[in-house]
Amino acid sequence: MSKSQGKTGTRIGIITVRERTYHPNRRLLEAAGRAGCQAMLIHPYHLWPTIEGNALGLIGEHADRLPQVVLPRQGAEIGDTCLALISHFQHMGIALVNDHQAVSIARNKFLTQQVLSAADLPCPATVFINDTIGFQPAVDHLGGYPVVVKPVNARQGEGVMLVKDESDANGCVLPTLNRQQGLMVQRYMVPDGRRDIRVLVVGGESVCAACLTPQKGEFRANFHLGGDIRAMDLSADLEKPAVAAAAAVGCDVAGVDMMVDKDGLPQIIEVNYSPGFRGMEAASGLDIAGRIIDLSIKKYQKK
Repeated sequence: MSKSQGKTGTRIGIITVRERTYHPNRRLLEAAGRAGCQAMLIHPYHLWPTIEGNALGLIGEHADRLPQVVLPRQGAEIGDTCLALISHFQHMGIALVNDHQAVSIARNKFLTQQVLSAADLPCPATVFINDTIGFQPAVDHLGGYPVVVKPVNARQGEGVMLVKDESDANGCVLPTLNRQQGLMVQRYMVPDGRRDIRVLVVGGESVCAACLTPQKGEFRANFHLGGDIRAMDLSADLEKPAVAAAAAVGCDVAGVDMMVDKDGLPQIIEVNYSPGFRGMEAASGLDIAGRIIDLSIKKYQKK
């Protein structure tokens, strides 16, 4: 890239199935425009990888003017076909903000927990099961009811359930257990005295953090479920594991969710490779979209 190009002219692709008005898409497009970049939304079902001879290519939307750096933003519902597209970009030498390996790990909550544990980072006690016969042994291993059950690829708290007893398990969990996908069973941490914290990590730095408070009667603290979100100053004891978690998974951009018990000890619940940031921007007043675009430009320049 020439010096005269500077920050301007970089073509940035955003992989998403959402429209331009969807908050993260709108904010990223605005930030890219302010930086003089050409941003495009790439629908993963409208652009198709090709292999001909030894050459990798693409056909479909935007194939005539490919991005120079790509941000995968499809979220937890991302499937194997989109992963194939991300891998194709990577093999074509196109810079990625969250590469194929990082997205593959982060999309699966149990694979994420494996990586975090291997990196000696604190995680909740978890059992992964793939058959109904494993549920009661999992509950017993975790010390009994109540337990929390989660799909490995839930988004915004969807499918996450508090199972209080055997009746709950028989009525809500066991009939829907998918052997091909499996299910996570985790020890329950009561909301009283608990802090739910999201840390946004961009380029290996903690950009901002917020404390989320569940609605009354709700054990999940997700902003999309009506939880209250407030910006907070993050202590070094909490910042360090959050940044390390993003690095362990390999994410350039990540939303790291932690639960902190009454004694101040954190457990890392999730590393989200495509975090929404509407609540974080509102709570902090920061231009988070601009930070992500700046990192994308730097990734392209480095590439």
